[in-house]
Amino acid sequence: MIAVRDMLIRGSVLAHYRLLLARAKTEKERELYLSRIEREQRLIDKLQDALPERFAA
Repeated sequence: MIAVRDMLIRGSVLAHYRLLLARAKTEKERELYLSRIEREQRLIDKLQDALPERFAA
């Protein structure tokens, strides 16, 4: 169940970065948040691949 917990946390972090991206004032901020969003999405995808099929949506 650790993977499910980690996915929920990563999803929350991803949502937070999306909010920050929407409020970014400079291009540098946008680039930073976009790179973090991409990283979190990769981690979520990796966690999702590790889940048993019964948990996968």
